[in-house]
Amino acid sequence: MEKAKINGWQLFVLIILFELGTAIVINPGLSAEKDAWLAVLFGLIIGVIFFLVYYVLYRFYPECTLIGYSKEILGKYAGFMAGVLYFIYFLYIGVRDLRDFGELLTASTYNYTPLFIINAIMILTVAFVLHYGIEVLARTGEIFFLLLILVGAIGTTMVFVSGEMDFSQLLPVLENGWGPVLSTVPLTYTFPFGEMIVFTMLLPYLNRPQLGIRAAWPAMGLSGMLLIWVVIMDITILGVYIAARSTFPMLAAIGLVDITGLFQRLDVAVVMTLMIGGFFKIAIFFYAALISAAELFKVPNYKKLIIPFSIVILISSMAVASSSVDHNSEGLDMVTYYISLPVQMGIPIILLITALIRRRLSPR
Repeated sequence: MEKAKINGWQLFVLIILFELGTAIVINPGLSAEKDAWLAVLFGLIIGVIFFLVYYVLYRFYPECTLIGYSKEILGKYAGFMAGVLYFIYFLYIGVRDLRDFGELLTASTYNYTPLFIINAIMILTVAFVLHYGIEVLARTGEIFFLLLILVGAIGTTMVFVSGEMDFSQLLPVLENGWGPVLSTVPLTYTFPFGEMIVFTMLLPYLNRPQLGIRAAWPAMGLSGMLLIWVVIMDITILGVYIAARSTFPMLAAIGLVDITGLFQRLDVAVVMTLMIGGFFKIAIFFYAALISAAELFKVPNYKKLIIPFSIVILISSMAVASSSVDHNSEGLDMVTYYISLPVQMGIPIILLITALIRRRLSPR
C-alpha cells in the first residue's frame, strides 16, 4: 500500500461515483419489468447488510487489505489462494466495465470510432490518474461529483417539465407476484451493490477507521435511491416492454425528451454521466488489482505494474466477448451466479466466521 490517506467525505464520493458507474445506464433490475424498482431496493438492502460483513473484517484488521487479512485468517497458503482469486476478480470486472463503457459510447455517440480506440483512451486516462495515487483519485472524485449532481439535477428537471413520464406504467404493483422480483434480486445485488467488496482494498486508507460505515451506508443508500429513480424514469417514459428489452434503457428514455422543440438530445447528459461514473468504476477496480498484485507478489511499488496491467486490461476488453449481445448475456448469467455471488458473499462469510472463531479461541 502507498502512504496515503483519504477522509470520510472522499470515501462517500468515491462510493457514489462507483455505484452509479455503468449501472445507471445498464440496469439488470428491469428483468422484473414493472417491479424493477422493488428488485433494486432489495438488492440495496442485501448490499448494505453485506457491507457490514466487510466492515467488521476491516475493524478486526484495520491496517490490512482484504488480501492481507485473508492470509491472517485462513493461513499462509489458503489465504494466498483466496488473494489470487480476488486479484483475478478485480482485474476481470475492470475489463468488463471497460468493455461496457466502450460499447455504450460506440452505440450512442461515436458510431464510426473503433471500440479499441475508445477503450484505449479511457484506460490511458485511468492509468495516468492512478500513477499519482489514491489521494489524487479521491480529489478528482470530489470535483466530478459536483458536476454529476448538477447534470443529474438539470436532466431530472427537464424530464419532469417535458411531461413524458406516465406513472400509470408502474401499476399494478406485483402484477406477476413475487417470483420475477426475487429471481432478479441476485442481479441487482451483485451489480452494483455487491461490488462494494472492492472497497475492502481502500478502507485501510481512511484517516479515521470508524468513518467507514458512516460514509458507506449513506453513500450506498443515496446511490440506491438514484438507481431506483432511474428505473422509474425508464419505465414511465419508454413503457415496461421497451425498457426491459433495451440494451441501454436510460439512453433511449432520455433521447425521447423534447421540450417544445428547444431542448432535445438530452442523451448527452447520460453519456456524460457514464463517462464520469465509468471512469471511477474502472479506476477503482484497476487500483484494487494493482494493490492486490503488489501485495501478493511482493512488488515494492505498485506503479511498476500500471503499464503492463493497462495493456492486459485493454486487450482483454476486446477479447472478453465477440459482440455486445454476448457480453451482456454473459454478464447477467455466468458472471452473476458463478463468479460474483461466491466472491461477494461466500468467501467473506467464511472469513468472518473463521475470524470470529479464532478470536473466541485466542482473545489476544
